[in-house]
Amino acid sequence: MSIEQVIVLALIQGTTEFLPISSSGHLILVPTLTGWPDQGVVTDMVTNLGTLAAVIIYFWRDVVAMMWGMIDVFKRRTTHNSLLTFHVLIGTIPIVIVGLLLKLSHLDEHIRSATLVAVNAILFGLLLYAADAYGLMRRVVTDMDWKSALIIGVAQAFSLSPGTSRSGVTMTAARGLGFVRPEAARFSFLLSIPANGAASLLVIGDALKSGQSISGPVILTGFLTFFIALGTITVLMQLVRHMSFLPFVIYRVILGGALLGLIYSGMPLGAVN
Repeated sequence: MSIEQVIVLALIQGTTEFLPISSSGHLILVPTLTGWPDQGVVTDMVTNLGTLAAVIIYFWRDVVAMMWGMIDVFKRRTTHNSLLTFHVLIGTIPIVIVGLLLKLSHLDEHIRSATLVAVNAILFGLLLYAADAYGLMRRVVTDMDWKSALIIGVAQAFSLSPGTSRSGVTMTAARGLGFVRPEAARFSFLLSIPANGAASLLVIGDALKSGQSISGPVILTGFLTFFIALGTITVLMQLVRHMSFLPFVIYRVILGGALLGLIYSGMPLGAVN
């Protein structure tokens, strides 16, 4: 993998993982639009670890709270920390179940499609607009209940389809349930910790067991992704306090429309192997 590809992949993953525009969808498009070899899911997962580390560093207070909350859960004590931990765990269950079903059925090997990215970009972008425009602005994370956490978790499972955006679809669900934008983003990012961590370690573990090695450029991509992601989270958490998600919706619709135009004009973007 060339240094140019390393930089581009790190920039894309580090920014799009947290913006509601789909990191997996953009990573799939890199080889089709540049002519580079497909970097593969192992590289994608290493960059995922970079973004995961950025979330842990930025939200370290919440991470520490969830660690204490885990102890409270085992001791059956109801505290703010234990409720936060419980809700994150509840929200993680759906994506674990769907992810395992996809893996066991091998469907996960056949959905890296530019067409699917385009359709999901538009469809879930419009859903984000509707939820953000008409959702109430009154709830915070401390108002979360298990039903809301489960609904957001079910929404997160849709992000396994490229182009959906894990952050986008979870923020959509949270806004639809009346959570204010900063709190919707906060819970979305905390929810990414077990989901992205488990997915990355599973894929990387399988790769190592099969005899694959993780090259220096791939590791470098992960490190660069971490620093870019940390900056992206900082900027986004400031932006959502003062603006709507409309600019991201517009970008998604334009991206999806442009991709569909290229595909139906005959450009070979239909599948990424």
